[in-house]
Formats: sequence, structure tokens, C-alpha cells
Amino acid sequence: MEIAVLDIKGKETGRKANLSDAVFAIEPNNHAVYLDVKQYLANQRQGTHKAKERAEIAGSTRKIKKQKGTGTARAGSIKSPIFKGGGRVFGPRPRSYSFKLNKNLKRLARKSALSIKANDNSIVVVEDFSFDTPKTKNFTEVLKALGLDNKKSLIVLGDSNKNVYLSSRNLKTSEVVSASELSTYKILNASNLVFLEGSLEGIESNLSK
Repeated sequence: MEIAVLDIKGKETGRKANLSDAVFAIEPNNHAVYLDVKQYLANQRQGTHKAKERAEIAGSTRKIKKQKGTGTARAGSIKSPIFKGGGRVFGPRPRSYSFKLNKNLKRLARKSALSIKANDNSIVVVEDFSFDTPKTKNFTEVLKALGLDNKKSLIVLGDSNKNVYLSSRNLKTSEVVSASELSTYKILNASNLVFLEGSLEGIESNLSK
């Protein structure tokens, strides 16, 4: 699969980038995508929620009324869950929501996500570029030239580029990641993917195994 390589002004350079069919043109596995996205979101959860149970409530242990003759149910403690201010029954406890997935499944999920984007014509390849200093204005001009200024975009770098990364941090609709940070969730969460030319080789070598 060939795609035209653009410059930062949105014009074709005359070169073509070859996207591997083994990465960008497979039959998507929806269940693998679901599991990988589920794991990503689960790993974002802090799991620090906690509610006090009956044994943790501060209160008197005195029996609050006599056992019989009141005409109501028996009650032995003010800390009972049926009373206001009592402990919570089966309340949340701190725990980890993370779970494991094998490498082959995660690789399949990423290839499936990339194939979905390629099939939707949502992939753009741009020649490698950098900025002398971090400046949001420079970054927005690149997005505007590519027609992505009002779209949710993910820019994938070959190597870490501090100035490009810092130039994008103020923008809510755009995110910059290196090829090694590419995840199924981030691929699907973006409307368009922008690959710098130097990132393709690393992505294909990692996912073609």
C-alpha cells in the first residue's frame, strides 16, 4: 500500500511511502482490539476508592435499646449499616484493576487498529521535521496546512523530538507520541494519524513479527 509523503506545508514531495500490508492491511480482529483498549483503560484507574465498613466506624458499642418490648426490630450497635452514619456493606476497597495480555494479542490489536484507520483513509505521512524552539504557533500552522486543525489527531514521531512534543502540549485536540508509545487506544481515539516518515520503519519492524 503506497501513500504520498507530504511536507509540513501540506504539499506532496513527490515521494511515496510504502505501508506494509502485514501491518496496515490485515483483517481487523475486533475482540483483540476490545481487550487491548479495555486493558489500557483499566490501567488508568487508580483503584484508591475506600468506604468504611462496620468495624472501621467510630461509635459506641453500647446496645442502643433493649432487646424486647419496643415493637421494632432488634438493634445492638449504632454502627450497623441500617442506621445513618453506620458502616457500608461490601463497600469498595483499594485494588488494582490491571490485567495481563500476551504480546501477540497486543500486537494483533495494534495492527487491527492501524488497518481500520488505513481503510478509512485516515492516515497521513509527513516528511521528518523539527522546530528550533518549542512554539505552539508553529505546530498549529503544520496542522492547518494538513487540514487537521479542527480534528483530533495523533502525531507519531520516529525518535523523541522535545521541541515538537512541547509545541503540542497546549492543544487539546492533538497529541504527539513516539513510535514506541503507540497504543491501540490512542490510535482509535484519534480521528487522523500523522506518521513522520522516519517512524514507519520502526513501527513495521515491531509489528511485523
